[in-house]
Amino acid sequence: MEFAQRLISTRRGSLYVAVGAALLAGVAILVYLNQYRDHLQAGTTPVTVLIARQNIPKGTPGSVVASKGMFTATTIRESQLREGAFSDPASLAGKVATGEVYEGSQLTAGTFSASSTALAGTLTDRERVLSVPLDSAHGLIGELEVGNRVDVYAAFNVIPIAANGSPSNGGQARPVLRMIMSNIPVVAIGTNSGGMGSKATNVSLQVNDEQAAKLAFASENGKVWLSLRPSAGAKSAPPRVVTAETLLLGVRPTTVLRSLGGRR
Repeated sequence: MEFAQRLISTRRGSLYVAVGAALLAGVAILVYLNQYRDHLQAGTTPVTVLIARQNIPKGTPGSVVASKGMFTATTIRESQLREGAFSDPASLAGKVATGEVYEGSQLTAGTFSASSTALAGTLTDRERVLSVPLDSAHGLIGELEVGNRVDVYAAFNVIPIAANGSPSNGGQARPVLRMIMSNIPVVAIGTNSGGMGSKATNVSLQVNDEQAAKLAFASENGKVWLSLRPSAGAKSAPPRVVTAETLLLGVRPTTVLRSLGGRR
């Protein structure tokens, strides 16, 4: 302490102190400038990010976003990068959009999370899920499991019609059965108690939009049967109309169709 006081008390000593203080200030300024430059450079570093090319609806699986090209990889400054932003399309695997992602938005971990078990998150394009109420015999209840594949048969009582569309042959109904779709995945099975103590099991099948309409019509107006397919190596013959005539008498299906008013 005494030495410092003596040093300051002299002109030379004051000069030394002033020079030392200036050097320290210069060093501090250089350190600050270097840190500031590094900060600026870090903010301008180019990085890759995935940007939505179109609006992505809530519930859209990441696999669909990737396969349909619903994003584009863009280079931006690091300072513009949002927290959790995806730079690799592989990051979308096994995820689903948790909310609407708007065109031009970055794809982030905040907008995509682990895929839910909801059926809607597993469907794409024309795929649909339709639930059909079936009893134990028609729906293989007790034997059928989620993941099985089935053929779907529909049975109707058909009234033959004339060329003008009016009933013919006295308007007497004839039973007709045909396979209406094949190799259909079973995606859910759930019991639904009906009225009058009756019970039906809802079997949900994954179909396309056209098949969904046919299946709904068959369930509403006829009788639906499910036939379990082999787990591997299944083959199917071309679907044919089955009636009493084709079953017992060997009449050709085209003949039966004409007798019912059809053209084939």
